[in-house]
Amino acid sequence: MAEKTARKKNTRFSDKTDGLLNYSELKTPKFKLLYWTMFLGLFIVSLICLLPVLWIAVSGFKEVDEMYAVPPTLLPQTWNFGRVCAVIAKVDLVKYLKNSIILIVGCWACDIIINGLAGYVLSRLKPAGTAFLETLIFWSMLLSGMSMVPLYMSFVDVPLLHINLTGSYVPIWLMAGSNAFNILLFRNFFNGIPMEYLEAARIDGCTNLGIFSQIIIPLSKPIIMVVTIFSIIGTWGNFFWPYLMLGNTEKEPISVMLYRLSSGSSNLMDNEYMLLMMLSVIPMIIIYAIFSKRIIGGLDMSGLKG
Repeated sequence: MAEKTARKKNTRFSDKTDGLLNYSELKTPKFKLLYWTMFLGLFIVSLICLLPVLWIAVSGFKEVDEMYAVPPTLLPQTWNFGRVCAVIAKVDLVKYLKNSIILIVGCWACDIIINGLAGYVLSRLKPAGTAFLETLIFWSMLLSGMSMVPLYMSFVDVPLLHINLTGSYVPIWLMAGSNAFNILLFRNFFNGIPMEYLEAARIDGCTNLGIFSQIIIPLSKPIIMVVTIFSIIGTWGNFFWPYLMLGNTEKEPISVMLYRLSSGSSNLMDNEYMLLMMLSVIPMIIIYAIFSKRIIGGLDMSGLKG
């Protein structure tokens, strides 16, 4: 009986991969204490990070007087779940959700297609000046703040075409298709694909575009999933450019709508606004919770290991 109990205690460590503490070290009391101390510290940090989100979620169901009560109450006195549907209808949340989905789909398509093709060119086609291009792409990641004003002016009056793109999704879609980080992410992943596959396809008469669509894409599902998650989460929380390009139009996403409602010009009560904020973060929490393992796995396969 004692052996079974000891075996059960050890099984929770037996599946640990080697890292800062390996399985053999976790058998000793000193390292077990270190393990649980680290676990407790990470648990406390997690609670600190979750506390604002949980407080917003709970405050949405409180009455306004109860929200500002001193001392504050931990849980609402009454749970009015009907307020959720009332807030959704009051701000027409479905319309803004549709706008956000349109924005996300366009950014995702440009992110995967344009950045993926750019990474493929740098990784496999390697035209003249590839090293110089890679350096420029890397340096462009350091100039994001400095390029905001000229970039905005280019969208207001597109060079040569002289058209105004404000009020449309196109500028934000185009910016998603020129993401230097994702280009390098794709390039690193494509570098790990064996050249034998590509050479065999060329012998069969496949073009470069055919190799990309028929061989590279099917083998690139892990990195495509990673970039997809980054694109969705980043676009959902993007405020600055949608505010500049789409503010005060019928195409506003949820992020801009929340800022506009916080200005005090709306007829929302404080508890209703808290509830609306909670509803806006739920989709991304679900997406990240479901696909978080794919993010780590895809980054490992792309060559960005610690």
